[in-house]
Amino acid sequence: MKIAVISGSHRANSQSRKVADFICKQLGEMSGFAEPWLFDLATEKLPLWDEGVWSGEERWKKIWQPVSQNLKACDGLVVIAPEYAGMVPAALKNFFLLTGNAEVGHKPALIVTVSAGMGGAYPNMELRASSYKNNRILYIPDHVVIRNVEHLMNVAHDGDITPEDQYIRGRLAYSLGVLNEYAKALKVVRESGIIDFKTYPNGM
Repeated sequence: MKIAVISGSHRANSQSRKVADFICKQLGEMSGFAEPWLFDLATEKLPLWDEGVWSGEERWKKIWQPVSQNLKACDGLVVIAPEYAGMVPAALKNFFLLTGNAEVGHKPALIVTVSAGMGGAYPNMELRASSYKNNRILYIPDHVVIRNVEHLMNVAHDGDITPEDQYIRGRLAYSLGVLNEYAKALKVVRESGIIDFKTYPNGM
């Protein structure tokens, strides 16, 4: 299975990117996973959506086609969403406006939310409520909320890891394992022939 890891922060050198790098490392150490594809919205500056995406403007083909091809090659996603004033960052919302069912339709995704304090719940609810309708991404029931993120995932040696850090690392490993099983199962669904995006391109 190949997994896309989406770092949803606007900020360079963000805590979300730190978490994304950690998850990529975890995926690399787990059996059954190919090398993940990391897409960082802080460094890959996608323009705001406009109708040129739908009309197939050459400008958008050049911008979006490489991203689209990488997403199509993946069997699942990890979506990392920091909490900005209780919301999902604008760049991540824009990413889902650009993403269609050809890239992520009926593919499982694990939500990982990030907070510098004790927040992190709102982005999970927002993504589950408003980011899946037309692209048909499937968020798995498990999600991970990483609170006080600045104090976590900073050290490599087991002897220096706090109990809180150890718990989050274990929870991530568990959830990635669950994501892997969903990816295998939903690949069967996608290949079954039952999916009809031509007749029903959009959700209701």
